[in-house]
Amino acid sequence: MRLLVTGASGLLGLNLSLVAAARGYDVSGLVHSRNLIGVPFTVHQVDLLNTNDALAVILSRKPEAIIHCAALADLNKAEGAPALSRKLNSDLPGILAERASSWGIPFVHISTDAVFGGRQESYTESDQTRPLSVYAQTKLAGEGAVLDAYPDAVVARVVFYGWSLSGTRSLSEFFFNNLKIGNHVKGFVDTFFCPLYVEELAECLLEIISKGLSGLYHVVSPEHLSKYDFGMRIARRYGFNTALIEPVRMQELVRGAQRSSNLVLKPDKLQEALGHALPMVDVGIERFYLRWQEGYNKKLQGYSI
Repeated sequence: MRLLVTGASGLLGLNLSLVAAARGYDVSGLVHSRNLIGVPFTVHQVDLLNTNDALAVILSRKPEAIIHCAALADLNKAEGAPALSRKLNSDLPGILAERASSWGIPFVHISTDAVFGGRQESYTESDQTRPLSVYAQTKLAGEGAVLDAYPDAVVARVVFYGWSLSGTRSLSEFFFNNLKIGNHVKGFVDTFFCPLYVEELAECLLEIISKGLSGLYHVVSPEHLSKYDFGMRIARRYGFNTALIEPVRMQELVRGAQRSSNLVLKPDKLQEALGHALPMVDVGIERFYLRWQEGYNKKLQGYSI
């Protein structure tokens, strides 16, 4: 299958492209400011906001499926640039979805757990959203734009971690980088999430396409934990000093874009559609650890120009 991935130098886009290429997909990855070298897939450097040029590149690759990972994902940058955030996170997904619909090919749009901002115990796909930040608001608008343009598309709400091109993009890398050299860090005890290891997420997205699913899904771990507990699990697996992680409350420290303290999403709908459970958190942390032992993190950094 010819698969096109936008945002192919990002944490998810790069790992997804590598997983797909290893499985025999003919992958075309679109990148913007960060180009790639030596990767086992085709790379095109384009500005997705130059819509006509970007669509011409996409059409030239004759994709049989598109997974749209590109976004303005930095919460504080989005807060300071709401117009740009709307273009990238809201308008662009709808344009790409409309074109994929006209071509009759699967389209998967990557959204976020941050569309929720309430205080209930956990969230299903049918629960009311309450985005707190410009980033979350524009991502939610992007979900609507995609499903309006292409009702048979997939919108995947995700939260993930893993090794990235820069080595500094994920929460797992934050804990690893600091604890490895003995730095003290803070871990939020009042912020709960359901993180998937990024290669596990990539595998789920490919399975979603292969099974011909459509609609809105929570693609997250069925297990939730606090960000403090997540850091502690990383520390214990690597043998780092757990005393370096100070338990703190997010509401007492975080400034800038608003963040929800409860992002516990339920993946039951997707698990039923796939016919199996999604991985628990410790399974992903073990893969994160084994990839480090293999030197995978250094391999990724070697792809950076």
